[in-house]
Amino acid sequence: MSIERIIEKRTHDLGGGFVVGRVLPFHARRMVGPFIFFDHLGPLTLSPGIPGELDVRPHPHIGLSTVTYLYSGQITHRDSLGFHQEIRPGEVNWMVAGSGITHSERLEYARAHGAQMHGIQAWVALPTEDEETAPSFHHHEGADLPEWSERGVQGRLIVGEVDGLAAATPSHSPIFYEHWQMDSGARRSVTQSYSQRAVYCATGEIEVDGTTLGAGRMAVLEGKSGGEVVARQPSQVMVLGGEPLGERYLLWNFVSSSKERLWQAAEDWRQGRMALPAGDDREFIPMPDKTP
Repeated sequence: MSIERIIEKRTHDLGGGFVVGRVLPFHARRMVGPFIFFDHLGPLTLSPGIPGELDVRPHPHIGLSTVTYLYSGQITHRDSLGFHQEIRPGEVNWMVAGSGITHSERLEYARAHGAQMHGIQAWVALPTEDEETAPSFHHHEGADLPEWSERGVQGRLIVGEVDGLAAATPSHSPIFYEHWQMDSGARRSVTQSYSQRAVYCATGEIEVDGTTLGAGRMAVLEGKSGGEVVARQPSQVMVLGGEPLGERYLLWNFVSSSKERLWQAAEDWRQGRMALPAGDDREFIPMPDKTP
């Protein structure tokens, strides 16, 4: 059997009514390679004039990189390094939290014009030696993200290296992350160059080694075996993986190989010791009172 596990997205409210489908972490499979978090945003139709409660207010991160990728809609990013960046479909926002960063993600375009919001936000854990690296922000589009087309599959490499292609997005460990847009009947095999791999069906319906995946389901593959993907209808597919980093702990928005470091970050946030995003410092998300 080439599929180790099927994971169904679970409904999670980010606050204010913005509901997402959470795939990772899962109790029986917390990570795939360095990927420790995987949220499916939308699809959600937003009308002009939406309330500010739908925005993701300023909040902190340590020990990870965030990667935001949209199929439709637009998000406004601001962070404590001073970056202010719109992200549009097919582009990548890659934020390295490292020793600590704060950012906000607001729906300013949708508030002004209306939008169909749909995309994926993932977190990538940093290797132990890079967990306290200086924070940074990178935006990539166009030639930075190699594209290819073959037999009914349009592909884009978001992060990492695969099949002789390399994305300009900076990464700290062996990783790959692809978007496949598949016509009905199209087929393609997942790379076998990495020891941990997964396939996520964002829209449509696919088969992975003969197992059907509808929208909102992830197939985690067993080692380097298998990985034949066939589209049963037009589908948006995310293919991801890499090499494992070892155990990581997760506390709210913080990731670390050390539990003590997580509690230090939580206390830093509670005590206001982390700067808020430049130009967006009038509100923030408080540390939850009951954090597991």
